[in-house]
Amino acid sequence: MFNQIINNSMHQTKIAGIGYYVPKNVYTNTDLSHFMDTNDEWIQERTGIEERRFADRYDETTTTMGIEAAKIAIERAGITAKEVDFIVFATLSPDYYFPGCGVLLQREMGMGEIGALDIRNQCSGFVYALSVADQFVKTGMYKNVLVVGSEKHSFAMDFETRSRNVSVIFGDGAGAVVLQPTDEKGKGILSTHLHSDGADAEILAMHYPGSHANKWMKDKPAFPDQELGGLFMTPEILASGAVLPYMDGPSVFKKAVVKFPEVIREALVANNLTEKDINLLVPHQANLRISQYVQNLLGLNDDQVFNNIQKYGNTTAASVPIALCEAWEAGKIKNGDLVCLAAFGSGFAWASALIRW
Repeated sequence: MFNQIINNSMHQTKIAGIGYYVPKNVYTNTDLSHFMDTNDEWIQERTGIEERRFADRYDETTTTMGIEAAKIAIERAGITAKEVDFIVFATLSPDYYFPGCGVLLQREMGMGEIGALDIRNQCSGFVYALSVADQFVKTGMYKNVLVVGSEKHSFAMDFETRSRNVSVIFGDGAGAVVLQPTDEKGKGILSTHLHSDGADAEILAMHYPGSHANKWMKDKPAFPDQELGGLFMTPEILASGAVLPYMDGPSVFKKAVVKFPEVIREALVANNLTEKDINLLVPHQANLRISQYVQNLLGLNDDQVFNNIQKYGNTTAASVPIALCEAWEAGKIKNGDLVCLAAFGSGFAWASALIRW
C-alpha cells in the first residue's frame, strides 16, 4: 500500500531544455598524423572518426564548457540559473582531482547554495546522471535539475605513436539538460536501466594517479621505500608512462556489442515496446562500427539512429547529450517520439534511458 501511495504521487520527468557546446578548434585525422604515425584511412576504418574538437589549452576547462552548454539548456527551459535546484555533473576529466566540477559550475553561474553531485561513470556518465536526476524530480524533491556531461580529454592524452590507439579516438565538448516534472501521462523519462561489472575494470582505465598502491595491477611501477606517503605519484610512475590512459580496444569492442543491445532491449521490454517503436536511438559515440553493429542487430534503419562521432570523436560523458541536442536541433526528434539513449564504457558500466519526447 505504501508503494502504491508513493507511485501515485510521483511525477514523470521531462527534458525541459537542452544545449551543447564544442570548442572551435578542429583537428582532422590528417592533423593528428603530424604528431604520431597514423593516417586518415586507418582511423576512419577502425572508428569512423573524421575529426574532433579540442578545447583551448588554457582558456577552456571541463567546467567552462559545461557552463556554456548549461546556459543554452537553462534558457530553453525558460528559467534562470538561480532557479536551478540541484546539479548533477558527469565527467571523467574534472578540473581538479577534487573538488568536483559541480561546485565550480555553481560558483561561476552565480547559483544559490544548492547541492552539486559529481558522477564518475565515464562513457555512461550522462545516462547515469540522468537516472539520478530523474529520481529527484519524480519524488518531488527538486523542480529544476541541471544535468551536465562535459569532457576535456585533450589535456591528458599522449599525442605520440605509442598512444595512437587511444588518442585518435577522443575529443572535447559538453552537453546539458534541464529536467522538470510533467503531469502529461506517458511523457518524459519512461525508465532508466543501470548496470556494471568490474571484472575487467583495468582494461579500460587510467591507472595512475590513484590510491590503490598497485593493489590491482599486474605490471607494477615502483614506489619509494618509505613508511608513509609516496604512493600517489612518483618519478618512477611518471617515467614509466603509467599515468597515460590505457585501453584494450578489441576487448572493449567485444563487450560493448553485447551490452549495448542488451540494455536497449531491457528498456523496451520494461515498457512493453519493441525495436520497431523506436523513433530515434542516440547511442554513446564510442565507435561508429559499434553503433552500426548494434543498429543491424536491432534491425533499425538509418533514420532511427543518430551518430555524430564523425565530427566530434568520443566525448565520453558529453557524447550522449551532444548527440541528443544536435538531433533535436536538426528536427530529428519531434513531440511524441520515442527516444532511446544507451551507453557503455569504462568500469565496465552501461545504461539506457527510454524517453517519450
